Amino acid sequence: MRLELTPRASVAPAMRALAPVVAFVTAFLIAGLVIWLLGRSPIAAFQVYVTQPLSDPWSIQELLVKATPLALIAIGLSYCFRANLWNIGAEGQYVIGAILGGWLALRTHGTEAGAWVLPLMLALGILGGMLWGLIPAFLKTRFGVNEILTSLMLVYVAQLLLDYLVRGPWRDPKGFNFPQSVTFDPAATLPTLAETSRVHYGTVFALIAVIVTALVVGRTLFGYRLKLTGDAPRAARFAGFSAKSTTLAVFAISGGLAGLAGIGEVAGQIGQLQPSISPGYGFTAITVAFLGRLNPFGILVAALVVALTFIGGESAQILLKLPLDLTQAFQGILLLCVLSADALVSYRIRIVGRGGGK
Repeated sequence: MRLELTPRASVAPAMRALAPVVAFVTAFLIAGLVIWLLGRSPIAAFQVYVTQPLSDPWSIQELLVKATPLALIAIGLSYCFRANLWNIGAEGQYVIGAILGGWLALRTHGTEAGAWVLPLMLALGILGGMLWGLIPAFLKTRFGVNEILTSLMLVYVAQLLLDYLVRGPWRDPKGFNFPQSVTFDPAATLPTLAETSRVHYGTVFALIAVIVTALVVGRTLFGYRLKLTGDAPRAARFAGFSAKSTTLAVFAISGGLAGLAGIGEVAGQIGQLQPSISPGYGFTAITVAFLGRLNPFGILVAALVVALTFIGGESAQILLKLPLDLTQAFQGILLLCVLSADALVSYRIRIVGRGGGK
């Protein structure tokens, strides 16, 4: 006896719309059960995770700050996932973007360089992420190497490279031997939207990425090409769409946006290069992309929701003494619930006996 999934002939739009909501509620119930087993109150945890961050102005700013890189990276990943290509290495592209853009900030440090520094840093960040993303794309198109493995392994290469730089040649000589670079000059720092705000202009970049992607996906031939390549590769080939050029294009876009997120973080929130510049934004953005159903506006909402778990997780660690790893576990549970809900909406579960009958 085995279980088989058979595609449903038609799915009501309401079911597809409700699937993420059901997945989110289910994930919260599972997380509540885990918290109860840890000896804490699930209701108190819910208040700390959800209610408090949304009722405090400072936490709302932090919500936007953390949602910004998630939205940028997830928007980029949605291009790959729509074409049925699996870029798992956005974390590495994020780090390389920060390294290449940060290099210019360090080269111009103390030289009183003008306003040209920041735009060029952002451009270098995009270029760095793009080139790093093109490595697995090239290996796949040229040698048929699995892009999941190569993009994932390149994450660790990028992280080790950053670690080497900030502990070695780029370490601040006046930093009391701490593994970090000098603090970027004001000309190399991303300004905030208001004088007393922590929200920087990276948020504007994320909103622009959402709008541009919505237009590209919904109104252009390239968007149709991505959908056709992902849903029906043979039909895409018959239509004359090159799978190789599509692979290179989507990995370049995805890497470029991840690189922009990386340089945006070090030039905005952090202000210098450190061994760790990400709490796992590149991996978490995979959850964001699927929770948003690869829709640009859905991704924006999903980024805010997942950012809420980051803020709530930090508060729960302080107030309830819950481990911070529980936040990552919850994000993983959330992704599993979303994928399960999508599968149940799209397929019927069929029990098949040994003879092949139900």
